[in-house]
Amino acid sequence: MLRLLVIAGAVAALGVIIAVYGGWEATPLWMVLLPVIIATGFAAWGAVNVRSNYFVRTHSKGKSTDKSVSLSFDDGPVTSFTPQILDILAQFDVKAAFFCIGHRVEQEPGIMKRITAEGHLVGNHSFSHSPMFDLQHSSAMRTDLTKANEAIKSATGLQPKLFRPPYGVTNPMLARAIRKSKLIAVGWSIRSFDTVIKDEDKLFERVTKKIEAGDIFLFHDTCAATVKILPALIKQLKRDGFAIRRLDELLNIPAYA
Repeated sequence: MLRLLVIAGAVAALGVIIAVYGGWEATPLWMVLLPVIIATGFAAWGAVNVRSNYFVRTHSKGKSTDKSVSLSFDDGPVTSFTPQILDILAQFDVKAAFFCIGHRVEQEPGIMKRITAEGHLVGNHSFSHSPMFDLQHSSAMRTDLTKANEAIKSATGLQPKLFRPPYGVTNPMLARAIRKSKLIAVGWSIRSFDTVIKDEDKLFERVTKKIEAGDIFLFHDTCAATVKILPALIKQLKRDGFAIRRLDELLNIPAYA
């Protein structure tokens, strides 16, 4: 809806500008380009802001009336950190969501079985997670998403409905691939930046600065600092009266097909 409003607004503005100046030939070029530049800026913002719902509806936060939050981890599974995170979650009896990369799923079927056996949710995070992923045609994206789901189903027996866009980037091609794949796009409301922030104190401060009911935390089960701060985060959430619910329960959406 926002995207349509921006396009309609740009077209209307362009029409007004041309009318005011008395036609195409009399209108300064920069005035013609201005609505296009503004619309392009909105599109760029919408593409990199997973919460914008600009190209595709993305579930990025639960209801604020329920004092619950959810933990999610991207980019695994990896032997170096995923089992440690699972140990911590088991220690505190917390269920989380793991958005897994398909080629890593194929490498670590044992970890995948453990994730689902312990009651955690598994979601699709593409098969390749390539830096070029968002530049592909929608048919190639759909093939990638299908391949990831097939890898997850082979390892766990479950076919995910939930998909988290690589890097949180969306565009019209991905929106089409998501619709045709019958997946549900999921984002986040608290981004840890744990792939960049290596200092444990800074990371903890960032994710605990402002926590609200319905928040979805984005971490990566590929980062040492995340493993280090996770026990303290869970303790603080519980101390502050937050229930930590599995993502599908927080959002009230189906996890699997």
